[in-house]
Amino acid sequence: MQPRLTLITLGTSDLPRAIRFYEALGWTRSVKAAEGVAFFQLGGLALSLYPREDLARDAGLPAEGSGFRGFSLAYNTASREETDAVLAKAVEAGATLVKAGHDVSWGGYIGYFADPDGVLWEVAWNPGFALLPDGSMRLPD
Repeated sequence: MQPRLTLITLGTSDLPRAIRFYEALGWTRSVKAAEGVAFFQLGGLALSLYPREDLARDAGLPAEGSGFRGFSLAYNTASREETDAVLAKAVEAGATLVKAGHDVSWGGYIGYFADPDGVLWEVAWNPGFALLPDGSMRLPD
């Protein structure tokens, strides 16, 4: 098995609201003809929004549950200033600011927001992680 992650699917309680939120961040929806689901191309990765009940049913699991989910998604930036700008844009689009941007012990700068369904996003500037022109990230050896 190759080390690969190609698609992240977020279960949403309100698909139209979730679509509006991510579009308000400036993201462009792809595969617009697909009904009952939304896709956004994110560099070499894609984000999918799908009704929570349907996603749970597909997996054969109950849809109940809330609170901390044991993971966060991350949006890496090129600077502290960009981190603050992304956090502000997310809040303007309807996110909840969980933690404002702040310096961290490893030399970076991070903050957190939750999307309208409570999905936790870390927004981080890490001086050790290179961002390429296409927005992808390269980890050091």
